[in-house]
Amino acid sequence: MFAIIRSGGKQYRVRPGDKIAVERLDEAEGTELTLSDVLLLGDGDQTTVGAPLVAGASVKARVEAHDRAPKVTYFNFKNKTRNKTMRGHRQQRTQLVITDITAG
Repeated sequence: MFAIIRSGGKQYRVRPGDKIAVERLDEAEGTELTLSDVLLLGDGDQTTVGAPLVAGASVKARVEAHDRAPKVTYFNFKNKTRNKTMRGHRQQRTQLVITDITAG
């Protein structure tokens, strides 16, 4: 069984046992949480598409860790004025382990 869930404005295809990195969630490490934004459920022959969400469906996950994504650097150079700017950004994220998918 698999599901497509929405978290932090992004969509993820998950199965039980998968590890995914989502936008930072305000949950402590080791806690169980329920994600109710399920857009699609699939189970071999049968697929249920939500409009926009699948009624009663949920995905249970465990917070494994909080970390930061690799640094993204960008460089801006303005010709003639010799202006140079180099900056970087590291997005905070949460590592989740999918434990269960419930069709509801």
